[in-house]
Amino acid sequence: MAKTFDSLIPSIELRERAWLQARERLARPPKAPVYPSVTISRQYGCEGYPLAQHLKGLLEEVSERPWTIFDKALVDKVASDEQLSRELLHRLGDESHAQDVLRSHFGYLTHDDAYAKLVKHIVPIAAGGCAIIVGRGGAITCQDLKNCFHFRLVGSFEFRAATLARRLEMPLAEAEELVRVQSKLREKFISDCLHADITSPHWYDAVFNNERQPVESIAQACLRMVVSGWPAKDHFKPSPLQERIAAR
Repeated sequence: MAKTFDSLIPSIELRERAWLQARERLARPPKAPVYPSVTISRQYGCEGYPLAQHLKGLLEEVSERPWTIFDKALVDKVASDEQLSRELLHRLGDESHAQDVLRSHFGYLTHDDAYAKLVKHIVPIAAGGCAIIVGRGGAITCQDLKNCFHFRLVGSFEFRAATLARRLEMPLAEAEELVRVQSKLREKFISDCLHADITSPHWYDAVFNNERQPVESIAQACLRMVVSGWPAKDHFKPSPLQERIAAR
């Protein structure tokens, strides 16, 4: 029996609890330094969540801080839970600052009320730092946040269908149909809600061909871009890979 796509991702309760525990450990005054965040966009069938997992481990190693992956399920949970929503606003220092952040990015707001509610939470999540946002149009809604880096995965139809068939343990023909349908629906959804073309490369710091490079290599490339592109270099300690590169 084929797996569901959700079965590939750790449980929402486990990830929500880890995020709240990280917030408690990192309680800090409003003036504390801001860390970067990352958004990951992908063509349907590319390995967006595996990339996020690899990048999370690398970023935690060099920053010595916990990072949280926010996919659709966790963003939905934060947006629908009043207590989590309040925690998110307080994390930015104070509510007035959070509202300033939101007002600055409302040019992208959508006519879809449910998705608009998510957008209002995605922006503060990214602004708070140490977040990896997978999908949800994060590259567009967080485009003007100075602490965000945006990456996208692409691949041929054949590669994406084969990857999905392997990960979900389903027949290739079913995976091909799923990729064909979901690809169109995703692009139309972002276009209708955010009035933007999510496939345009100008939204991203880098676009990676998932068919030509494994997620481990792509994660290393993303890490180097975040570390080298972040003004406060003292937020990160060199990883063994960076030390080897610097020694050459």
